Amino acid sequence: MTFTEYPGSPPQFPEIIGHSEPFTEVLDLAAKVAPTDSTVLLMGESGTGKEIIADAIHHLSRRKDKPFIKLNCAAIPEGLLESELFGHEKGAFTGATGKKPGKFEQASGGTVFLDEIGDMSPSTQAKLLRVLQEKEVTPLGGTQVKQVDVRIIAATNKELLQEVRTGRFREDLFHRLNVMTISIPPLRERKSDIPFLADHFLTVTAKKSQTEKKPLSRSAMDCLLNYSWPGNVRELENAIERACLLANGSVIQPEDLPLAFTPTRQVSAPRANGLEVKTDRIETKASLNETLEAIEKELIIQALKKSNGVQVEAAKLLGLNHKNLWHKIRKHKITPSFLKEG
Repeated sequence: MTFTEYPGSPPQFPEIIGHSEPFTEVLDLAAKVAPTDSTVLLMGESGTGKEIIADAIHHLSRRKDKPFIKLNCAAIPEGLLESELFGHEKGAFTGATGKKPGKFEQASGGTVFLDEIGDMSPSTQAKLLRVLQEKEVTPLGGTQVKQVDVRIIAATNKELLQEVRTGRFREDLFHRLNVMTISIPPLRERKSDIPFLADHFLTVTAKKSQTEKKPLSRSAMDCLLNYSWPGNVRELENAIERACLLANGSVIQPEDLPLAFTPTRQVSAPRANGLEVKTDRIETKASLNETLEAIEKELIIQALKKSNGVQVEAAKLLGLNHKNLWHKIRKHKITPSFLKEG
């Protein structure tokens, strides 16, 4: 099954694949805001392509020939994030053996993309607000104020307005970021784009593995179109790559797809200290790692509910130390305060 009958990519974004109405609206907004210096807030679930949109906005802007610096706020420990953003002077902290410019200085004249901004600590949020208001930074351990000329594009998979209401995100920073908000739809809301994306990933995988491109059968494409894609475009990309590697024939069939396409019955996972998790992934073609990750997340959620969100008590139920549980909570993006029984 080939897709040569489908139209080409949007002219202003030749590298981006998407023709559905919801996604076309996203691209139209991105094209309008790109030539300005306005701050942009990209909102959407994980795997929807926020970084790709941010990159496209930068390359359509007047700053396209200047640096485009990316930083994932959730991937860097809180103690190091401020140093990464604002830089530090020699001796500012243990291990600071020399002076280091931050991302805002490195991106002078260009764009800084702050991914997962909803995970930024309150103290770092306050300093970011100053960058947006005053266009200046002060390196850690320093006293000299430095002017910076950067555009900020931020992204999050959280509902920032809800984060503001619960006190986890500064309201003044939210309003500074919320100049132009672009909501990127999940893949389940733009299913007409799946054939384009699948064909693209088939081509990419063939080139990467230096093998002949394998087409999808009609029934395999129907499977892709009927699946809900909780992991969005990233999950589709991984699924196509795995199917290409696992397929025995010259055409990819439904049985080659590593997804939960067929109905399954609920299976109870083993009990742990009174915790019980139901999962429908055991009999699917999800990998062992995916199945274990799903069970681990559900057990953590159950433990937090039973302990009314108290992590120390949840850790005891799970037989973990508090530090290990904290890391797993962050990995699975669980919010303990929302998991209280009653």
